[in-house]
Amino acid sequence: MRSRFASRLAATMLLALTFSCSSGPSPQSSAPPPAPEQGLSRVVSGAEDSTAAIPGAPDALYRFRFRQVDPASDRFTFQDRELSFYFRPAPDALHFQIENRQDRPVYIQWDRSTFTDADGNTGKLAHSTTTWDDRFRAQADTQIPGLQRYSDYALPLEYLLDPAGGAAQIHRPLFPEDHNAPTYTDRTFGVELAFLVNGRPASYTFHFRVASVIPR
Repeated sequence: MRSRFASRLAATMLLALTFSCSSGPSPQSSAPPPAPEQGLSRVVSGAEDSTAAIPGAPDALYRFRFRQVDPASDRFTFQDRELSFYFRPAPDALHFQIENRQDRPVYIQWDRSTFTDADGNTGKLAHSTTTWDDRFRAQADTQIPGLQRYSDYALPLEYLLDPAGGAAQIHRPLFPEDHNAPTYTDRTFGVELAFLVNGRPASYTFHFRVASVIPR
């Protein structure tokens, strides 16, 4: 009787041991891939002036429409006897073209120029050749020869990011293109560009408004 009970107990233990060895670990679902960054945490390398009707990243969730409010212009233009301006605001930067209307050089003085962002912060600006190392040193003036045009873009100097030893200009965009984009509707931003014209300092100030933010 005792031997029969011992045999049954041994068989039961062997069956339990076999089951536990054959069963693997419980499956775990893999984490979803991170969503692409489109907000102000998104990093931009340089700033490409798009020819699209509405500028912005091709994968953006929202599109921005801008207006030039001071001096007011439906075509983003302004001119006087010295200079002619054309602007193209975009989420990554403020693109512009300047034409020297006189037959003598003028100079853009970057160190005297400022940018006011959509949060109302005013400070020095960066343009296409400004690097991370230029944050604490003087930026050279840019000459526009007589009767010539010059194209560039501007953004706040403080938006520049450390390229970690690289040569590229890395910066935050002016506006997010993700779910935070609608909060920027009706906000204004602007630039004051300083010049040396005929040996005398001159400044031109322009302000822009986010007219609408449209879902893509």
